[in-house]
Amino acid sequence: IVSLTRFQNERDALLARNAPLGVRLKSSESPQALGEHVQRLSVVVLEFPVFRDGRAFSWARMLRQRMKFTGEVRGTGHFLYDQIAYMHRVGFDAFEVPEGFTPEQYNRALSEMTNVYQPSADGKDTIRELRRT
Repeated sequence: IVSLTRFQNERDALLARNAPLGVRLKSSESPQALGEHVQRLSVVVLEFPVFRDGRAFSWARMLRQRMKFTGEVRGTGHFLYDQIAYMHRVGFDAFEVPEGFTPEQYNRALSEMTNVYQPSADGKDTIRELRRT
């Protein structure tokens, strides 16, 4: 996993290695900077510098919906337990969690909310859609 700067400076050499490759994006770096090369990546790591900085939510959804990225989208940094379910909904499928965070906590975070208000990358029916049926 390399920084966006390194990927941009050494892109051809890194891609020519034909080995799994990932790029780590700071919250201020849009995935659009990866261009069509995003499809050749195995993982995109999105940083949360502080839990109040939600740009990585938008970047994950952009990767999944607009850019059709099917590789791993990993969250890292300062996010909260109660943000995990929404992170999963917008496209995160891997997390760098603090030491001591257990699989049980992760599973509980995903199952605490059974209904949702906002449409997202996961395609889950919203409360509004459920009310129509």
